[in-house]
Amino acid sequence: MKAVILAGGFGTRLSEETDLRPKPMVEIGGRPIIWHIMSIMAHHGLKDFYVALGYKGDYIKRYFLEQYNVSSDITIDLGTGATEVISPSPIDWRVHLIETGQATLTGGRIKRLQPQIGDATFMVTYGDGVSDVPLDRVIAHHRRSGKLATVTAVRPPARFGGLILNDEETAVDRFGEKSQVDAGWINGGFIVLEPGIFDYLKGDSSVLEVDLLERLAAEGQLAAYCHHGFWQCMDTLREKRMLEQLWDSGNPPWRVW
Repeated sequence: MKAVILAGGFGTRLSEETDLRPKPMVEIGGRPIIWHIMSIMAHHGLKDFYVALGYKGDYIKRYFLEQYNVSSDITIDLGTGATEVISPSPIDWRVHLIETGQATLTGGRIKRLQPQIGDATFMVTYGDGVSDVPLDRVIAHHRRSGKLATVTAVRPPARFGGLILNDEETAVDRFGEKSQVDAGWINGGFIVLEPGIFDYLKGDSSVLEVDLLERLAAEGQLAAYCHHGFWQCMDTLREKRMLEQLWDSGNPPWRVW
């Protein structure tokens, strides 16, 4: 299954870090958070990544261009400049770095990837949130639901897209972006989508949460996988420092690999 990571936003609420680099490249434990997200997904078998670039996308490109050599054992002949890989990188990911526009919104970025995604089921997540969510169970839940989309529902403070779930906690009755909801469930990313969702996204101004998830919920086409474990985004400097402290503890809860 292909995995899309939305990595093009400006990250203005974390401007202390994002003035110099895009938010997905802000480091936790010496690695950019996008590396942590990819490690989580790769652990569950999702290793074919499509990174939707925008703001400072060249920074992300340079990082991945260097990764093969950096993570391999190599010999360099300083006289000729020739290099030889002694032991290849153990990381077997395929990373497609796709420019999706500076001002393109979340749904528009996904729409731009339609030619690469094709007609298969795929997963989308944001480039700033980590979790110990069992993605294999999310995918299996999605397939059982028969719906066009399944969102991972989590329970942090309700500052993100709020989900109103039915009694079985398996389907979404209403989606409200950035609303306070009594149930306390929010959109945690790690969203499984069918190719039919491209019909809902009309261009660069489409918003994933409004033009897709809200409409699917209204049509009874949005399911939810309720994750009761760890989830945390990195939206502010305080949250970045908290994730650093968890990593430094030696047992960060999202390190499932």
